[in-house]
Amino acid sequence: MSGFLRPAVSALLALTLTAQTALPAFAAPPMTRADYEACQSGDEQAFRRSIESLSLKALESGVKTFDYRAAVDTQWRRLGMDDLLSKRVDLAIEEVRSETSWAGLAQSLINSEKAQEISTAVAERVYKSDAMKTAIESLATGVGNEIGRTLEIASKDAVGPSLECLRAFLGGRYGTTVAGVVTADVERDFGLEGVAGKASVSSGSVIQHSSEGIAGAAILLMRRQLANIAARIGQRLAGSVLARLVSVAAGGVGLVLVAKDIWELRNGVLPIIAEEMKSDTTKTMVKDELAKTISEQIAAHLNEIAAKAADRVIEIWRTFRNAHQKALELAEKNEAFRSFLDTVKPEQLPRLDEVVALAMASDGEQGVLKRLNDGTLNEAVRFLPEPAMTIARDTRSIDAALGWFALAGDQLPKVLEHEIYRRSSPQGFTRATLTKLLALDDHVAITRLAGLPPEARDRLLGLGSEDLKRLARSFSEAELATLSRYLEGLQPEPRARVLAAVAATPSKMQSIATPRVREAILASGDQARAVDMMLRDGSGGPELIVADAKAAWEGEVSPILMWEKHPLVVVALGLFAVMLLLMLRRLFRPRRAQTPA
Repeated sequence: MSGFLRPAVSALLALTLTAQTALPAFAAPPMTRADYEACQSGDEQAFRRSIESLSLKALESGVKTFDYRAAVDTQWRRLGMDDLLSKRVDLAIEEVRSETSWAGLAQSLINSEKAQEISTAVAERVYKSDAMKTAIESLATGVGNEIGRTLEIASKDAVGPSLECLRAFLGGRYGTTVAGVVTADVERDFGLEGVAGKASVSSGSVIQHSSEGIAGAAILLMRRQLANIAARIGQRLAGSVLARLVSVAAGGVGLVLVAKDIWELRNGVLPIIAEEMKSDTTKTMVKDELAKTISEQIAAHLNEIAAKAADRVIEIWRTFRNAHQKALELAEKNEAFRSFLDTVKPEQLPRLDEVVALAMASDGEQGVLKRLNDGTLNEAVRFLPEPAMTIARDTRSIDAALGWFALAGDQLPKVLEHEIYRRSSPQGFTRATLTKLLALDDHVAITRLAGLPPEARDRLLGLGSEDLKRLARSFSEAELATLSRYLEGLQPEPRARVLAAVAATPSKMQSIATPRVREAILASGDQARAVDMMLRDGSGGPELIVADAKAAWEGEVSPILMWEKHPLVVVALGLFAVMLLLMLRRLFRPRRAQTPA
């Protein structure tokens, strides 16, 4: 018969989950000043004991006024237990009569021990029959429903004291925001959150606000622990209640044997047993025993339920603390940070954790407090959009995120899309230059230009968009930097010629790319003449070569450029000069006198 009251506790569970019937409220014991001080000043273990005590008080107060006997009467009538009992007694009497000899039945009239033996046999067949077990389970289920309603109300009556205890423990240490959001987290976990005012956030963080608290944590935990409790109750009742009911029923018969006249010798004491087991007196004793047993079992578990409830509250708090560890440590140590934390909305706590972690990683605790004082912590937590936080995560820098957000504004998603923040800093741009760069709308061109030094990039941005886009797609960053350096040293006219020529034909950059050529152009007396010479296709005809040589001779262009532009001509001229010198040497060298033979 193990677990025959299991449906009773199951019904209690169902009630706590679904019952909404309006019943008279049971006033929970108020939270005393000693309770409040224990919550506020104690450590975590003292806080746990306070929650357990408040939960237990609420449950005990609720069930204290519950009339188990009246509940058993109600269920007894609902199930028609009188009729069932009469039928089971009649069946049991017939079974015992058929199994007992005539002599045994006769002996029961004069032997009290034999009479008690027969009475016990009948009672066992009645109360341990499957039909009676099922009926008692149904009765217990009905009583459980009524207990559930009572405990539901008792649990709700614990809202005020339990909530105050939680706030007292957390508020002084971490501020009202933390106290409120942990309370909301407990409410959500225990299924008491309000319908309105929700603000969902990530796991381990604050869940929502509502006007209710953790009240009734004990009965709520029963929802979680019900299966184990029901099993234990069933096992205990199987070993005690049935045996006690048999003893009550059989014992009641024994008491009246001496008062009965002996009649119908052939039936022994069976008629007496049948009459007494159906009597109101025996039924009353059975009902009393059922009420007492159910009451004992419920009361035995109140301490356990209250303790489990307190454990669950502590577990939820520790989960929250682990998720927000750095922020809570700062709040506990620093009054200014605790005041700031009180202004943070629950849904902003994950952002606060992330910002604090980034600031701690780069600048330590003092860096966080410095940001608190200069307002950048508040700005990062409340106003930075998600693209800016992506930049902060990638660069491991809150400063970078703030800088890019201040610079780019609504264009921040494009900065993120083209990864400009990876290749430059916001200090390298003005809003105008960033806007011009993004206007190219070409990922390759934008990323290559973004990687240039600010001065070089700004000079190239002077080109038209299409020319600049073509250059940026054709040149590497090194070549773009070289081109920019040309633009830095050149006068306006030759600068314009270089830009125009390179923009039209990017391959021409190769002819002026080397540092030797650049320095030679910059050193030329006529930079425009030098640029034209180096950007010209091929060496040109003899006239151009002669003109280039003349320019080099007259100092208009650096002689180095002659070598770079006309190497074969320079070599040929060099050989010609050598040959000419040899001829002149031979011409003017005095002949040696011949010695007479």
